[in-house]
Amino acid sequence: MTNPTYRRILLKLSGEVLMGEQGFGIDPATVASMAAEVKAAKETGLEICLVIGGGNIFRGMAGAAKGMDRAQADYMGMLATVMNALAMQNALEQIGVHTRVQSAVQMDQVCEPVIRRRAERHLEKGRVVIFAAGVGSPYFTTDSGAALRAAEMKCDALFKGTSVDGVYDSDPKTNASAKRYDVVSYDTVLADNLKVMDASAIALCRDSNIPIIVFNIREPGNLARVLAGEGTSTLVGNRKD
Repeated sequence: MTNPTYRRILLKLSGEVLMGEQGFGIDPATVASMAAEVKAAKETGLEICLVIGGGNIFRGMAGAAKGMDRAQADYMGMLATVMNALAMQNALEQIGVHTRVQSAVQMDQVCEPVIRRRAERHLEKGRVVIFAAGVGSPYFTTDSGAALRAAEMKCDALFKGTSVDGVYDSDPKTNASAKRYDVVSYDTVLADNLKVMDASAIALCRDSNIPIIVFNIREPGNLARVLAGEGTSTLVGNRKD
């Protein structure tokens, strides 16, 4: 696979990544490790936007499945993403990376509101921008929030850091013979219901022609390797063949 040159990327992390070996919450050592990965990527000259899920604290769909009102549960999930964003901001700034958090749910005492032109200015000044609270509305996942911010900020690619090293045709944790794709089209992901991101996020990336790179963020140094075209990952995009 050729290695394209990226100027600006959006990095989407699942909230579960921040748990480390814990079963819940935020592990400071793991957050510090993730921050170091982001700093190493930024030092290559990239402009970086971040979106972090909230599943390590609260997942709206899980709450709704247990009888909670879906909208109420989703708002709780949005607040969880703000907590994760603030934790990541703290870890980044402790290692000298200037960072701003922008939330789609306004809470002026702890972070900025999402203002695209202000976010553009932060990136131009070399800051990392963390977008929190999804799209600010219930019934949308943080995957949709990541796709929206990637399109809004004109990112060259959306990097999704997960616990697996790419996209498989079935769950590699339960199927030892699962096949990993090097490259797969948006339409195949949607038609085969491959578990990359939710369908609305995939469709938005397809319509905006934003490639999605899925890789294992838990492996130390892997983000830098994938950015250099050396690591193992899957590219979701428009097929050229």
